Amino acid sequence: MARLTAGWVGRPGRWRGLLAWLAVAPFALWALLRLVPGDVHFRWVQLVAFTPYVALASVVAPLVALLVRRRAALVAGLAVTATLAACVLPRALSDPFPHDPAAAGVRAAGATGPVLRVLSANLLYGSVPPAALVDLVRRLRPDVLTLQELTPQASAGLRAAGLTTLLPYTDDRAQEGSGGSGLFTRFPLRPEDLSAFDGRRQAAGIVEVPGAGPVAVVSVHPCAPRYAFRFRCWSRSLAALPDPGGPVRILSGDFNATLDHARVRRLLDAGYRDAADATGNGLAGTWPYRRSSDFRGLPVPPVTIDHVLVDPRVAVRAFGVHGLPVTDHRAIFAELVLPATGT
Repeated sequence: MARLTAGWVGRPGRWRGLLAWLAVAPFALWALLRLVPGDVHFRWVQLVAFTPYVALASVVAPLVALLVRRRAALVAGLAVTATLAACVLPRALSDPFPHDPAAAGVRAAGATGPVLRVLSANLLYGSVPPAALVDLVRRLRPDVLTLQELTPQASAGLRAAGLTTLLPYTDDRAQEGSGGSGLFTRFPLRPEDLSAFDGRRQAAGIVEVPGAGPVAVVSVHPCAPRYAFRFRCWSRSLAALPDPGGPVRILSGDFNATLDHARVRRLLDAGYRDAADATGNGLAGTWPYRRSSDFRGLPVPPVTIDHVLVDPRVAVRAFGVHGLPVTDHRAIFAELVLPATGT
């Protein structure tokens, strides 16, 4: 009888321990995969974009361990939550002393030249009303506009609405479907070729900015990793983006990836800085902002897949997101400070 009683007494303790570790385990696995310096699987590429939400939910693990009084699980849960928070929270914090030219990593050495305003928008198969986009251009007065999913019909509509009056220099690589893009600038532009995958036409060129010299800009739009057969196109397109070096470089557009994807982290490790992250807006969701049949009408929390990545010689003064009708993306806008000519 004593042995039977002891078994019943010990069983609740084992169940509490199991409950605590079951709460910790999925978050621990997520944190481990997030730290791997590579995109380990196609499904992981789809999931890792939601790391900010997982980081928030991970506080459940130490809370459960605390409630059931399991010290080892509590310590592990706190470590996992801290790891995920370290991956995510810096994006919500602006770089210190953003107006101090001497602040390392905030205002780049030599970034005392002209301000360059960059606007980017995904047009969702060219469906954004041209007048709406041109009105946004008039309001924000960008010097550079990068467009994704630019179709021939959308290009013609934008020109008719007056876009090329405001931004007369163009690298228009419109095409049917989602593979077209465009680069429209206020300053003289010399188009450049960029490696194309799966027929995608990413516009690119050298912009001659007065007082700053040449600035290389790419309208970024790799394949969306929506299906397994497009994973190779997605990964190769991101891998082909140029590293910083030579002329000042800006990568602007729909990356179909967040700062939690290893291929974007590689670009940051190479020296680029994310304009949203630098200004404390790195968690501002940019997609999706409309229900899609791709998700069977289910709500999907917005993630940050549209970016302006800037050369380490460029300072970021401001960043914001702006709504456009019809499209499922928010437009993104950054004010940058370029290095002056001769610095």
